[in-house]
Amino acid sequence: MTATAKRSYAPLVEYDAILSWVALLLLSIGLVMVYSASIATAEASKYTHQSTFYLLRQSIFIVIGFIAGVVAFQMPVRGWQKLSPWLFLVGVALLLLVLIPGIGKVVYGSRRWLSLFVFNLQPSELMKLFAVLYAADYTVRKSNVGHLLTKAFLPMAAVMGVVGTLLLLEPDMGAFVVIFAIAFCILWLGGFNLKVFAGLMIVLPLGFAALVLSSEYRMKRVTGFMDPWSDPYGKGYQLSHALIAFGRGEWTGVGLGGSVEKLFYLPEAHTDFLMAVIGEELGFVGVLVVMSLIAWFVARAYMIGRQAAFMERPFAALVAQGIAVWIGFQSMINIGVNMGVLPTKGLTLPFLSFGGSGIVVNCVSVAILLRIDYENRRLSRGLPA
Repeated sequence: MTATAKRSYAPLVEYDAILSWVALLLLSIGLVMVYSASIATAEASKYTHQSTFYLLRQSIFIVIGFIAGVVAFQMPVRGWQKLSPWLFLVGVALLLLVLIPGIGKVVYGSRRWLSLFVFNLQPSELMKLFAVLYAADYTVRKSNVGHLLTKAFLPMAAVMGVVGTLLLLEPDMGAFVVIFAIAFCILWLGGFNLKVFAGLMIVLPLGFAALVLSSEYRMKRVTGFMDPWSDPYGKGYQLSHALIAFGRGEWTGVGLGGSVEKLFYLPEAHTDFLMAVIGEELGFVGVLVVMSLIAWFVARAYMIGRQAAFMERPFAALVAQGIAVWIGFQSMINIGVNMGVLPTKGLTLPFLSFGGSGIVVNCVSVAILLRIDYENRRLSRGLPA
């Protein structure tokens, strides 16, 4: 068969197989590790008494996420752009709803969830994706006045201020930090005035310090993170046991299922501190594999955005790069918290940690990335998106 004939049989439209496999590998590793980290907790629970409780729920969340992703992939990127302001308003409404007593569900002193009977919805997880879409659309709409502080930057700052206030009332400092990072990184990637961002480098640390000093529980988290061994049975309890888990794991780990720290020593082992269990059971090698997969995902998302930018698709480019910022930044915070580099934030590890809202939203974000890449490939061949 000639080269011309071979080309005629080549598919006109392809999908990003590498991105899909990386996401699938992360979900698979997460499913196995959530099961391993939660067996003791599930068996001891007065509500479940089943070792597979979290495994089954995580599996259901992944299936729902896959279905949601398939549906999301059908939506053209221009459709996401039209919906972005409305989705953002829905996100704000949900953040308001969760603060209403009797509607928002309180867990461990934080009001972050809406009970849907079958599972709990966490609006802040949805808001991360909505923030990506809204900030990308806003940046495109304001591109002609991006150099003006009052017309470009201040309106977005006001909107993010409202969202930030709602998140701090829950309180959810971790989501607050991630969503602000998403919004302002997208503005920066969109070419807004660099002088504004230089000013932010001064203002934001001062604002963060003020938030920490204004709250006793945030202050305890910061001081506990700086020296967890000064109070290993109090404010440094979580971090000290996370560090013990990493220490036990050494290079290759104690073996899958062999963690001791998950046996009621390390709180939230299957959610916020899943990486510590990975470090204990799979060792440095396992941690390196997970971090490499996340880095690969982030790099590929950024490249998809770069391709869209070259094809003069600014909204698609900013959405893809915004998702890269979101997944990369949240992963960095979670891993940093687990390793004692950052204070405890209450953020899950994308694609891996237990949680319905997070898993479903992560799957939808993958579908949007694949859609952007799909349209890039079609347009590069002269086909309609």
